[in-house]
Amino acid sequence: MRAIDQLECRAMGREPKQALRAGIAASARAWTALLDGRAHAMFGVVVESVLSGEGVPWFLGTDEVYRHPRELLKWGPGIIERLHDSRLTLRNLVSAQNSQAIRLLERWGFAVDDEEQDVRGVMFRRFSKEPC
Repeated sequence: MRAIDQLECRAMGREPKQALRAGIAASARAWTALLDGRAHAMFGVVVESVLSGEGVPWFLGTDEVYRHPRELLKWGPGIIERLHDSRLTLRNLVSAQNSQAIRLLERWGFAVDDEEQDVRGVMFRRFSKEPC
C-alpha cells in the first residue's frame, strides 16, 4: 500500500490491513484491481445512511496502480457510476498531502474542498459527488 494511504488509514484509527478488511466487510460493494494477476488496489462504498442517501467511497492502492493513469481515468467513471447505483451521495476525506488522489478524484467528477480539517495530526480535505 502507498505510504500516503497507510498514513490515511492510521489517522482514521486503523492499521492498513485492518482498514482493508473493515472496508470490505462494511461495503455494500467492493472490488479488487488486479495487475498481472496481483492485487494492487481495493475500493468500495460503505452505505453510511440509507435514509439520507449517503455513502462513503474508499480506495487504497499500491504505487504500481498510480503508474497506470490512463487505466485509472478509463475505468474510474464506470466504477463511480456503479457506486451511485443506489443513488448515494458519495462523501469522504482525503489527505491534503495526497495530491495524486486529489487530482484523480477531481478528474472523476468529485468536488474537493479547499478547507482542511485535522484528524489525529493529519490534515484532510472533504470530497463529494452527487448521484448522476
